[in-house]
Amino acid sequence: MATFVLIHGGGVAWQWHLLDPELRARGHDVVAVDLPLEQETAGLAELTDTVVEAIGERTDLVVVAHSWGGFVGPLVCERVRTDLLVLLAGMIPAPGEPPGDWWTATGFEASGGDDIDGDPVATFCHDVPPALAAEAMRRGQGHAERSLVEPWPLTAWPDVATRVLICRDDRFFGPEFMRRIARERLDVVPDEIGGSHMVMLSRPQELADRLDGYARHI
Repeated sequence: MATFVLIHGGGVAWQWHLLDPELRARGHDVVAVDLPLEQETAGLAELTDTVVEAIGERTDLVVVAHSWGGFVGPLVCERVRTDLLVLLAGMIPAPGEPPGDWWTATGFEASGGDDIDGDPVATFCHDVPPALAAEAMRRGQGHAERSLVEPWPLTAWPDVATRVLICRDDRFFGPEFMRRIARERLDVVPDEIGGSHMVMLSRPQELADRLDGYARHI
């Protein structure tokens, strides 16, 4: 079975707490890592180090990078042998692109898909039970400047099989926008799953089934 390495976006590893037991029930190991996003000394290399250290000597890795974690997931795959990278509603970086520039470079700001000035629960997790959604918002993290302004260090995508899994009901990264970015940046047609941006909280069983299927057909 696989070891799933779960990399969050702007939240914390807690966001995987419903998916973790679902993956373990299907026979897999799980590593869910808290990224020190708010630490001023933590750039992209330090965030990657955090994940690599948590992996340790584990093998048969499937790296799952959610949202902003898309900037870290490929860097992990460049450092450790990985069987599959899954970008779950993930930002797809370009060589040399600072994460803070991604929004303008991809045209996100003009896409009409964002609602970040409105209700964050409605934007990110409208299909999550209210108490759980409120907890998810409470556990969000800000980003220290260093990891936003550093250029993404790879000159090309790592040599790893990659799946892009987008959420059809995502109000933050709308599916039409994400299909375009997957095509332009990786030349792939993404897979799709129902659910909001925080699909791991709204549909953990369905997401676990999809990830388990990926692991069984590597």
